[in-house]
Amino acid sequence: MFKKKGDKEDLGFFGRNKLAMAIATLMGTIIGAGILGIPYVVAKTGFVYGFIIMVILGSAFLFLNLFMGEVVLRTKKQHQFPGYAEKYLGKWGKRITTVSMLIGLYGALIAYLIGEGATLYALFGFGSPLLFTIIFFLITSSVIYLGMRATGKVELILVILLFLVVSLIGIFSFKNINWSYLAHFNLANIFIPYGVIVFAYVGLPSIPELQEVLGKERWKMKKAIIIGSTIPIILYVLFTLVIIGLVGLDNFELLKPNEKIATIALSIYSHQLLGIFANLLAMLSMFTSFLTIGIALKEIFEYDYGFSKNWSLFFTLSVPLVVALFNFTSFITVLGITGTIAGGLDGILIILMYWKAKLLGDRNPEYSMGKHYFLGTLLMIMFGLGMVYYFIF
Repeated sequence: MFKKKGDKEDLGFFGRNKLAMAIATLMGTIIGAGILGIPYVVAKTGFVYGFIIMVILGSAFLFLNLFMGEVVLRTKKQHQFPGYAEKYLGKWGKRITTVSMLIGLYGALIAYLIGEGATLYALFGFGSPLLFTIIFFLITSSVIYLGMRATGKVELILVILLFLVVSLIGIFSFKNINWSYLAHFNLANIFIPYGVIVFAYVGLPSIPELQEVLGKERWKMKKAIIIGSTIPIILYVLFTLVIIGLVGLDNFELLKPNEKIATIALSIYSHQLLGIFANLLAMLSMFTSFLTIGIALKEIFEYDYGFSKNWSLFFTLSVPLVVALFNFTSFITVLGITGTIAGGLDGILIILMYWKAKLLGDRNPEYSMGKHYFLGTLLMIMFGLGMVYYFIF
């Protein structure tokens, strides 16, 4: 289920079905810690508004993913996100992309470290969240040092299990949903869900990988992006509806900051067995995501900046460990900050790259969309205002 870089991966049916594997790759990148934070922040403002913003932001990232896909297909040489930024936006584009990427990767690692500690404590019920954070850190840092990573099969299995668990929660808890919880609306909190939801939809770094997954079947990329970007929207809406309907804002507010994770709240206020299954899935999902992101960041320091393996590991893990140990922030807060800043910067850069690639691309893409100047400008304004609001308020 795990492999070292360069090891051959046999995925059976899904290895041969490149479209399914591409969809799973994108969904596996998108669906992570963000889904665990959405119910609480949506409950703060109300489900109706939360539904609207989930659909709007999900649609926005669908277009961003399609824009990035066309950028990849218009480029002969394979790059990662900073490489495409340098090609189409120059040195300044690469620098901003690198800053955004570091914020995003560190933010995700911090969120997973905090969230895993809280989830494991909720599962086992002894010790403390900090104790489990340290245990989780020791295990994952060893795995990252060895260079082991989750395979595409793991991501696919976790996505399928997530759908199964959400379905079971909905089926067995439907009669217990308190519909009055979903009727709450607070206009003063309408900006609170923005950053967390943006974090939950970011899957842009995986778009260049889709080209590798699809190989000669690049013409399937548009379909893979549309399906892989749409399913998370549906999943997030259903998951949020069920969790808010079972827990409610008042009960959420009674919890400690790092207990407002959706699966932990579910285990406290709903059927305990469903909560255990949900927490187990959250634990596994955060574990594999932490490894994937941790290895990626270590390799950036090691391969792109020339640091030794040990120093690369230190730079990768020291920041999230210090933040988690000294309780500088909470799970929900770090999701919101990371989504607002990193997600906003990435969104703006992709739109600018997309417009430039239309002019400077060096190959004919397998699909081509319109220039979308109005939509692109509207999205850049939205992302810009989101960052301005965060820094001011």
